[in-house]
Formats: sequence, structure tokens, C-alpha cells
Amino acid sequence: MVKTIGQLYLETRRALMTQEDSQDAGLIARYLLCSVLDKTQEQVIAESDRYVQEDTCMKVSQLVTRILSGEPLAYVLGQWEFYGMNLIVSPHVLIPRDDTCAVTDLAIRQSLFLDTNPRILDLCTGSGCIGLAIASRVKDAKVTLADISREAMQVAKKNIALQKLSGRVSCIQADALKPPALFLGKFDLIVSNPPYITTREMQELPKSVGEYEPCLALHGGDDGLMFYRAIADYYRAALKPGGFLCFEFGMGQGDDVCNILEENGFTVLERTRDYNDRERAVLARYNRKDA
Repeated sequence: MVKTIGQLYLETRRALMTQEDSQDAGLIARYLLCSVLDKTQEQVIAESDRYVQEDTCMKVSQLVTRILSGEPLAYVLGQWEFYGMNLIVSPHVLIPRDDTCAVTDLAIRQSLFLDTNPRILDLCTGSGCIGLAIASRVKDAKVTLADISREAMQVAKKNIALQKLSGRVSCIQADALKPPALFLGKFDLIVSNPPYITTREMQELPKSVGEYEPCLALHGGDDGLMFYRAIADYYRAALKPGGFLCFEFGMGQGDDVCNILEENGFTVLERTRDYNDRERAVLARYNRKDA
């Protein structure tokens, strides 16, 4: 049965209201229609009286079913916005969140004061969101995106191409829990949003996270600090003398992460909060001359 875009929107919103409040249901309905119709929200509103075919209605209905089953909207859409960029996402990578803007802001601010053509490593990159945001704002930066997951690397490569940054951004597979390969060379700054969920917390994650987002990108060991210890220890060798390390961390982990940094020869320069006023990121400098 053919319907107008307006009718399809109201029907979709009504179906979503079985689980969402009216405002969120309306927002999600608009996202779904924009995705299926390949139109902006303004176009969807302006063309609300235009009829669409039955197969379009079926596609929207299928997406609604996925949403109602608990699948995150970002995976249903196959893309998500971060730092003004539309990025491809899949269940092989974490969904970029506003929380991560804190460490991204910190890394960008420091990068702007680095020497010309700074080399920057985004370790545990996932979708590449942090490194790509840095490259988009720091026009002379040479950014390397690194992750242990081959599938994540494929997503990151697509996002490099999507953002038209292939001239300054590259991808490499690397394990943050092991010493870096010598061919990586030295970086002016390393930024990382590593896995930091504890073993106990992994059992308590919301369904939309625990059942859909990759465990590999979430679990940070029994105390959630396994990756911070490894990166601060191993990857200081990949920093130029006086280079910088920028971490995102979980709620309540700030003191422990800073202690790990200081134990490994770093000086903590700044700790910052996210949009929810939770301490979320740290910037540190490596002091040792033998780096």
C-alpha cells in the first residue's frame, strides 16, 4: 500500500512510541526516513505529501523492527555523526559518543601547538573518529589510525576515504597490549580511547551495548586498566622526546590512570571533563630523554 511521507512518518513514530517517549520516537522516525529516502530532514518535511512505494514502507518497517529489538540506531543507520563528520559505523566498532569529544578536544588543542607537520597516532582507533577529527582540524597533521581488529581497520579506511583525508591519514594494524613495531617510528602525540570496562561491569552493560557493541573494544581487564598500563609502558617508546599522550578513561578512573602515567615517566598536564561534567580525559607529557 502506497503512503505519503507524512503518513509513513506518523506510522513509524507511533510504532516507536511503544518503547520511546514521543519526542525521541519522532526523532528516530525522522532519522529512519531520511536514511531510507536519502533525503535531509528539511526535504522530508517539505515533501510530506509526496507518495512513496510499498517497498519503501517495507524497508522502514524492517528498520523499526531492528530498533524495537534493541539494536542501536547508529548500527541500523550504518553511520553516525561525530565532531561534525558523518562516519560509517558497524558492529565491529564502537559507536562514537559525545563523551569522546573531551579527549578529542584535548588532543586537538595540543596538536595545534606542535611543530610543523606533527605525527599523531590514534591507538585503539575503532571507526577512526578521534584521529579523523584531529586531521580535519589540524591541517598539517599526519595521522596514523591503529587498531588490532582487521574489521575495525576496514571501517576506518572507509571513513578516511569518506572524509577525503587519504593524503594525510593512514591505517595500520597494531596491538596496544604489545610493544609497537619499530617501523612505526616516533610520534609527537598519541591519543587513545582504549577499552576500559571492568570484568564486573561487562556483566551489567545495557542490552544495546553488551549485545551489540564489540567486546574487544569494551573490556579493559578485571580492573579496567589493563590497556593504560600497557600503552604507558610500551608506547612511550613510540613518542618523540617530550611527546604527549592523551587518554580517555571511564568514570572514577582518573586518579588511577594518572598514577599509571606518572609511574611510567609522564607528567600530567591537564585533566578535563565531558559534556555531562564527568572527568573523562587526561593529557600528559613524557619527560625521559631516552624516548
